[in-house]
Amino acid sequence: MSVITQAEIDQQVFDLYDEYCHGRIDRREFLKRAGAMGALAFAISLLPDYARAQTISFTDTRIKAQYVTYPSPGGNAANIRGYLVHPTGNGPFPAVLVVHENRGLNPYIEDVARRAAVEGFIALAPDGLSPLGGYPGNDDDGRDMQAKLDQPKLRVDMLNGAKFVKHHKMSNGKLGVTGFCYGGGVTNWLATQLGSDMQAGAPFYGAAPASADIAKIKCPLVINYAENDPRIDEMWPAYEQGLKAAGVKYEVFVYPGTQHGFHNNSTPRYQEAAAKLSWERTIALFKKNLA
Repeated sequence: MSVITQAEIDQQVFDLYDEYCHGRIDRREFLKRAGAMGALAFAISLLPDYARAQTISFTDTRIKAQYVTYPSPGGNAANIRGYLVHPTGNGPFPAVLVVHENRGLNPYIEDVARRAAVEGFIALAPDGLSPLGGYPGNDDDGRDMQAKLDQPKLRVDMLNGAKFVKHHKMSNGKLGVTGFCYGGGVTNWLATQLGSDMQAGAPFYGAAPASADIAKIKCPLVINYAENDPRIDEMWPAYEQGLKAAGVKYEVFVYPGTQHGFHNNSTPRYQEAAAKLSWERTIALFKKNLA
């Protein structure tokens, strides 16, 4: 009789958490199933702690941050709220859109926007939950709210955010896009929609775009995947085939020993070495192509 190791139990709980994160089971079911495995404490530790997520203070003197609204014709509301951060000074700065996960503009995504700003970019992180009152202060409610939105219109809200920051008076007119989980899929989709109006993309563990649209991508990509993320990773072979056929410049990185969400430093899925390296590669891509 084989003994189940702690690593195997942990992976089962990570897989459960992935189900929970993507709305396929609710919080109660997640904790119930983890408890049945004898792993309730570990499961509870996976829930986000946003005090950990702040790496750049919102009062950092190197940057200026504000909430703005931008018009979103064809989206879920006439105007969408977003978090706009830029380096101190007048610019112009290269523009970056930061697309949130499947739960709205939480403190982790705001921190990512600030991280981009200290690297010299004007960054916009839209809140797709704006039409429902905005990110509600916790991920459970945020996830439920985002699932209720018209999803094609939500993508249009992100597309309009990309156009807003690209054409902002402090922008140099060059646009890069990054996003995580849901936002990684949106990054891939925006590359197909914007064509030559997008200069670089760095999706993190995002769903591949429709195969028929891949040939519309005109910008270089740095594509970041977790090793243990079968739902997303299984899309890669077809995506890569399309990228090669279209002659798109890309680099793909699969980070060993990582889970979906490894860049998010508010949960124990965070893996510091992979998060740091993937972010360095993202910033290097943007600095090369948006200057």
